[in-house]
Amino acid sequence: MQQSTSYTARRSEVEAYFDRTAAETWKRLTSDAPVSGIRATVRAGRDEMRATLLGWLPADLTGKRLLDAGCGTGMLSLEAARRGAEVTAVDLSPTLVENARERLPAEFAGQVDFLVGDMLASGGPTAAAHFDYVVSMDSVIHYERADALGAIAGLASRATERCLFTFAPRTPLLALMHAVGQWFPRGDRSPAIVPVAERTLRRGIEAKLGPQGWQVGRTRLIQRGFYTSQAMELIGP
Repeated sequence: MQQSTSYTARRSEVEAYFDRTAAETWKRLTSDAPVSGIRATVRAGRDEMRATLLGWLPADLTGKRLLDAGCGTGMLSLEAARRGAEVTAVDLSPTLVENARERLPAEFAGQVDFLVGDMLASGGPTAAAHFDYVVSMDSVIHYERADALGAIAGLASRATERCLFTFAPRTPLLALMHAVGQWFPRGDRSPAIVPVAERTLRRGIEAKLGPQGWQVGRTRLIQRGFYTSQAMELIGP
């Protein structure tokens, strides 16, 4: 993927936020530790989204290679490994990747390879690799539309069967949150979630990936309290 200046700048913000500012919060959120009511809705929404993406994959993944792009603490990676997949899991945050390694049961140590880095960078940890399935949950939601489309295309280029990802749909609530967030000092806020209309995203995907034979398949919106995200499936040529 040819990386724009805006993509590189936002990637640095995302890395700093998840590796330092919110690392402990994120580790707690993705565990079974008690959390506040607001964070409980985020946890419930993420659990449902993860189950949705896994539900779009075969129940038996034996012999299949899967890339978990933006793996965080590795919850989706573990579930894919339980189905028999050989998983490569990559994330920008060394702190979260180390936590994912610590959480992984020993019996799956040979099936999941956790890596630190940008899954889309030239010369990055997965630059030369290809996978049957690529899954990216709540990773491209932080990038502007053009950069998000570039990221989706980069992910699809590594998949042979299906590419599953999530995006932030343009709902009134998310649009308001995005607008209000711009008023906070940059150092006091998390990387913005950038809403995009589903129709606009579809058109962009059809223009960018349609000529390569990719088609949009299933999509599902999940809203649980303070969690709003939409899953989309791309079916390979």
